[in-house]
Amino acid sequence: MGEIAIQLPAHRDQTAFNLERWEEILADPFYSGLEQRIETDRHGNIIMTPPPSFSHGHRGFRIAKLMESLIDGGAASVEVPVSTLDGVRAADVAWLTDSQLADAKKANVLTFAPAICVEVISPRNSENEMREKMALYFDAGATEVWLCDDDGSLRFFSSPGGQIKNSVLVPDFPFSI
Repeated sequence: MGEIAIQLPAHRDQTAFNLERWEEILADPFYSGLEQRIETDRHGNIIMTPPPSFSHGHRGFRIAKLMESLIDGGAASVEVPVSTLDGVRAADVAWLTDSQLADAKKANVLTFAPAICVEVISPRNSENEMREKMALYFDAGATEVWLCDDDGSLRFFSSPGGQIKNSVLVPDFPFSI
């Protein structure tokens, strides 16, 4: 079996499509009443997952709280919708610089990835899925992507395959929460 090549649209075209589709979803009363997490694929199809477990949410909260205490300027946020080449993805936790934060406050979905995107891995997440999300966040402009494993240990990345010993942006961030 040969390889399949997928032709992806230009960033600006996909971003425009993602923004339009996200506005449709936000305006639909059916989706606003759901507790599920909603993301989209590059075709605008809705991807719903169950609400995260308590431990997942707690780890995300602790990461955001630690970011706030260790980084001057900017802000941490949770469940951050980011327009990517493969639809709108929601980073579990994100760190936005001051300039990113100013732009983010004007939008329902970010047209750029925050400086740091964090995924808190759930048991249902595969390593492949996390590699894809990392690649999407880096492609959208993230400087670092962190993965928080189920045991609370953190892995830091400066590129899709480039694991680093610790965060360059937040060198004092602990290796486990």
